Amino acid sequence: MADTTAGTYQSGPGSGRVLLKTGRAGMAARAGHDLTIEVTRWSARVTVPDEEGGGLTAATVSVELDLGSLAVREGTGGARPLTESDRRDIEATARKILGSGTAAFTSTRITRAPGGGSIQGTLTLNGKSQPAWVQVRAPSPGTYRGSATVKQTDFGITPYSGFFGALKLRDEVTLEFELDLTPTPDQP
Repeated sequence: MADTTAGTYQSGPGSGRVLLKTGRAGMAARAGHDLTIEVTRWSARVTVPDEEGGGLTAATVSVELDLGSLAVREGTGGARPLTESDRRDIEATARKILGSGTAAFTSTRITRAPGGGSIQGTLTLNGKSQPAWVQVRAPSPGTYRGSATVKQTDFGITPYSGFFGALKLRDEVTLEFELDLTPTPDQP
């Protein structure tokens, strides 16, 4: 991960994006869509100690995602194009499955590597906490891109299925993000 000056940084929808990417399975998978869903309300906070305090490898990262703010941005594949009505139905179904609570991630360890690194931590979703690993790249100073895979059943969530189980959402959902870290008002 790129060097970041000591301080506290915050990010949210105004300085980045968080996307959920789903895939389909089952006998009728060709009829469904692979979805790109944006989390439109979220916040991230990164605190980086000075080099004496460990620098970037001793940083803490916390992220909170508002699960009631999911918006379908794209649907690929499928027997027919995704309509606005389909998008509304998918968003309503997601709210039924996930509720309107939050998903939260808190780091426990950061590992640096050339051009990026990984963040190990705990993801809390649906009242359950599980270890999680996030792969991160730093394409430019202060800009970070990354991804993680979340298995829904690990959190007690039954993946969506329709047409009597012939069309299913894959258990694994990929979370992708891009964000710019800017100092909070109390930082230079």
